Amino acid sequence: MRNYITYLLLLVIMGSASAHELSGTVVDEDNVPIDGVGVFNKTTGGYSYTNIAGYFELDDISVGDLILINSLGFKTQEIIIAENQLDATIAITLLESAVSLDQVVIVSKVNALSQLVNIDVKTSPVKSSQEILRKVPGLIIGQHAGGGKAEQIFLRGFDIDHGTDITIDVDGLPVNMVSHAHGQGYADMHFIIPETIDNIDFGKGAYYANKGNFNTAGYVALKTKSRIDDNMLSLEAGVFNTIRTVGMFKIAEGDNSNAFVASELVLTDGAFESPQNFNRLNLMGTYNFNNHEDQELSLSISHFQSKWDASGQVPNRAITQGLITRFGAIDDTEGGNTSRSNFWVNHSKQLDEHSQVKSKAYISKYDFELFSNFTFFLEDPVNADQIRQKEDRTILGVETVYEHSVHIGDHDTQLRYETGIGFRYDDINEVQLSRTKNRQELLERLSYGNVDELNGFGYFDLSYKKDKWTINPGLRIDYFKFDYVDLLSETYDSKSENKIFVGPKLNVLYAASPNFQIFAKTGIGYHSNDTRVVVANSGEDILPAAYAADLGVLIKPSKKIVLNAALWSLLLEQEFVYVGDAAIVEPSGKTRRYGVDFGVRYQLTPWLYANGDINYTYARSTEEPEGQDFIPLSPDLTSSGGLAFRELGNFSGGISYRFIKDRPANEDNSIIAEGYFITDLNLNYAKNNWTFGIIVENLLDQEWNETQFATESRLFNETSSFEEIHFTPGTPFYLRGKISVSF
Repeated sequence: MRNYITYLLLLVIMGSASAHELSGTVVDEDNVPIDGVGVFNKTTGGYSYTNIAGYFELDDISVGDLILINSLGFKTQEIIIAENQLDATIAITLLESAVSLDQVVIVSKVNALSQLVNIDVKTSPVKSSQEILRKVPGLIIGQHAGGGKAEQIFLRGFDIDHGTDITIDVDGLPVNMVSHAHGQGYADMHFIIPETIDNIDFGKGAYYANKGNFNTAGYVALKTKSRIDDNMLSLEAGVFNTIRTVGMFKIAEGDNSNAFVASELVLTDGAFESPQNFNRLNLMGTYNFNNHEDQELSLSISHFQSKWDASGQVPNRAITQGLITRFGAIDDTEGGNTSRSNFWVNHSKQLDEHSQVKSKAYISKYDFELFSNFTFFLEDPVNADQIRQKEDRTILGVETVYEHSVHIGDHDTQLRYETGIGFRYDDINEVQLSRTKNRQELLERLSYGNVDELNGFGYFDLSYKKDKWTINPGLRIDYFKFDYVDLLSETYDSKSENKIFVGPKLNVLYAASPNFQIFAKTGIGYHSNDTRVVVANSGEDILPAAYAADLGVLIKPSKKIVLNAALWSLLLEQEFVYVGDAAIVEPSGKTRRYGVDFGVRYQLTPWLYANGDINYTYARSTEEPEGQDFIPLSPDLTSSGGLAFRELGNFSGGISYRFIKDRPANEDNSIIAEGYFITDLNLNYAKNNWTFGIIVENLLDQEWNETQFATESRLFNETSSFEEIHFTPGTPFYLRGKISVSF
């Protein structure tokens, strides 16, 4: 065995000595090193990325190889390797340029599609918190509680509710809330100021070892800006008594460190007859230190608070009978208030040219209170069925990741691995469901207790690249401990359960050419169950598994066009059903989904950019007879896209659409949730440091239902209940004017 190991080491040394490499640094026009720049050998398919110091190494270099140096927002450089550049160190200066599709180079990365979405983000920046998730291809959202509640999410045939089957984080700070008072995985993104977003990383399916709970349909990871170029003030005003102000100000600026603060205030009454009285305040501060050699540190702090009134979901029959209008209400005392304060730290340390350690830590203080009435007078014909959901939560978490890359054999083989370990702890006090009247009178507590939930995890991710092949196996292990203390019990009543989940992943990519990539992905993910459900079921069905697979292609037939397509499947051991009248999450049965994704990005001209995505899903329950096996609210056909232009004189702007087809609202498809096609528009005129613009949502003034549910309810004048569509009407033509100045 000793001789065998020695022989292998000799092979590595001999191979390394005989091969050629290219190394160097990449800086901007101010001579500041740029992190994350792609260095791609178009001849061999090999690639590398610059580190904190702007340094890179690229192996398997030969005379005549074509090297591309690319990064969004910079002009791509090309280098043809000459004899004197073999084993040389070079210096590259990238020139700033408008973001364009020709800056994207397709490499053998598992989530290569993310860089294309960042073209969408840079070309048509996010203008509201609701738009953040809409940038993800195939993802549809809907709001149904006055703008203050987390949006309802649809992706890959899932009605994800508020986040049950998608992992969302911001700079590593988790957004999803486990064992939430309103719904499992609840992901309220309203604490994010849209103008602070730098890029969006996303992936569909359960193929990522560094993603854990709720990563079944996919994940979304947002990254905020580490610095701003200019101070900025912005004011929006529009119909429905809407005002939005944003401010971003530099408070420190230096060669190695900078800091800025940002704020947002939103006020609106909405389109409803009963004013929403909505207000939201966001504050954020960020400090970033980067020595441009081997270390980067960022500290961020934010506070968010919001309150609102809501008209709730209204039944069709109340409108057809003339009892209310589409924007009326059966119970307009719904609404709520919520707040979240965060502090998070991210640190990167470059140990050497091939090794890096990344660490993060965070703490959040979160409060939530929501009043709802789904069934009106079904349960209580005198006081009505209003419920209150409330909680007080603290979240703590840390994670450390070690990354290392090495070149072996004849240097055409790259080996990179990443291993991480960490934990998240949620301390949730007085999480409750109560019956109330007029948001004032407490009638009865239905559940009331304290939750402590711990998730410890570790993962290993390996990427092996040889010639045109990349093989990426991974393994993730999660440990959960669920504790619940029932405060309604006359005696101390504490229950506890624990579980370990093992999730293997395997991704295989074949780069047939620098502009053509085929990928096959498979993995096992999971979503955790609510602690209250876990202890009530004595630990059964704690961590339902999701078995996912993708087969697809990514093609760039020219510098101006990129196409992507995928066939996929996902089998889920257990769905979650949100029970409106009880306001709890209950386990349901097994389901299967198959689908097709297709997307196109097209840089028609240097100033005109188009994108479009269409997604089809077949979704059914596997434990119900045919005809009774529809999954309520599961969309089978969705599409989104847009056209954006810039620098057309002093003008810029764009038009976008989103479409969702009619879908079943119950298990036998006898109740239909109507689809919609909505178009939005924005136009801007820039003069010097001033920008004037208009934003129009629902440009064609369509009558549409934003969120819909099949619900059994009873009105005040009815002797019996009815099950039918209850909906929140979508916003009609919504015009806002905008003025902003940078300085």
